[in-house]
Amino acid sequence: MIKRNRRPAEPGRILKEYYLKPRGLSINKFAQAAGLTRKHVSNIVNGKAGITPETVVRFAQVLDTTAQYWFNLQNAVSLFDAQENLASWKPGEIHPADIVPA
Repeated sequence: MIKRNRRPAEPGRILKEYYLKPRGLSINKFAQAAGLTRKHVSNIVNGKAGITPETVVRFAQVLDTTAQYWFNLQNAVSLFDAQENLASWKPGEIHPADIVPA
């Protein structure tokens, strides 16, 4: 497993820097287009909330991107956080798979 040295950028930061700012979109205008509250989008942009699969689809449709793109951004952050939180945890037992997939 490859260990990242730093936390990946949150989807909200990507949204703000690469989509809202260049297009001159306010959080309020984007939230309306996505059918979300201004407060919820603000929390996402400010790193206080992640994005759910439903939000991923909304972002993709409003910004004409793929849902997979936003989903991958959130998954990278979530996985990094989980690995950091469980860094000192060790399983009580290990049960390896009999067959390793190709």
